Amino acid sequence: MSTIAARFRSTLGSFELDAEFSVPAHGISALFGPSASGKTTLLRLIAGLARAPGSLTVAGEVWQDERRFVPTHRRALGYVFQEASLFPHLDVRGNLQYGWKRVPAAERRIAFDDVIDWLGLGALLAQSPQQLSGGQRQRVAIGRALLASPRLLLMDEPLSALDTTSRAEILPYLEQLHRQLELPIIYVSHALDEVARLADTLLLIEAGKIVHQGPLADGLTRLDLPLAHRDTAATVIDTTVVSHDPAFQLTHVARQRVAFELPGLHGAPGVPLRVRVAARDVSLALVAPQQTSILNLLPARVIELADDTPGQVLVRLALDDMVLLARITRKSARLLDLQPGTQVVAQVKSVAVA
Repeated sequence: MSTIAARFRSTLGSFELDAEFSVPAHGISALFGPSASGKTTLLRLIAGLARAPGSLTVAGEVWQDERRFVPTHRRALGYVFQEASLFPHLDVRGNLQYGWKRVPAAERRIAFDDVIDWLGLGALLAQSPQQLSGGQRQRVAIGRALLASPRLLLMDEPLSALDTTSRAEILPYLEQLHRQLELPIIYVSHALDEVARLADTLLLIEAGKIVHQGPLADGLTRLDLPLAHRDTAATVIDTTVVSHDPAFQLTHVARQRVAFELPGLHGAPGVPLRVRVAARDVSLALVAPQQTSILNLLPARVIELADDTPGQVLVRLALDDMVLLARITRKSARLLDLQPGTQVVAQVKSVAVA
């Protein structure tokens, strides 16, 4: 499988970066960690904007090793910064065409009109950057980066400078890019909700070291990693829309034998839909309850348990080939006599499924 593989060592004052990773050369790989953990430093090394001993190979092409260092302008990459640095003297069309015109026609991997469509920019082409909202400016910046026909797109917390409304506006466009493009994206963020919504692969960085790399769902639910112990701990499951219940305004989604009902009418049958279930919204029973308001009753098996905050326990559950987290009280775990291998029914309120 084609990969992006990197190994860097760098010392800046008292900060040491010693990071190694290998991720698929497709989809979105989220580089996640707290402030000052080394996320932006690592991204700049990948871009060639900074230099440190190490190696970098992108889909079989060596960008850096002991003998070779490809300068930034010769790396086929796009870089989207926290602030959308658009050219103020050009309108939206001119900003988008800036990179596109510099790529020979035979080497263009992405069509101009496709980018306009994916990012919803058609009505903005004649406007100046000063007339745009923050979310609109960032969409133009992403479009400009894509039209340079990169082999790799780097995004450094592209939503961190936006308000809540603008973030909500731009996230569906990023999901659209994810569906439409094979282009690999390394997405830096410290916002777990963005990562859970967008990413396929998780790179977890702490104090300059990659402490976990692998599929997103695994990184979110590993009890030996910090994300499962946050108040916002959750599971993401990639499902497919099966049908709708217009009378009750519900959508039925499934993955293999695991099915959910969630509020609202989402997508057409066959459309992929990622659902997010918070650990605090999962309760457990030894037998399926009768006459309950909870619609999602999922047969599951306990994989492992771990102490969490005082008086609470995290339970890692197997649902076919998926994992679900439940956060319950220590008393409940004792009353149910939960242990690895126990068969349970996981209960999830439909209104709690995001």
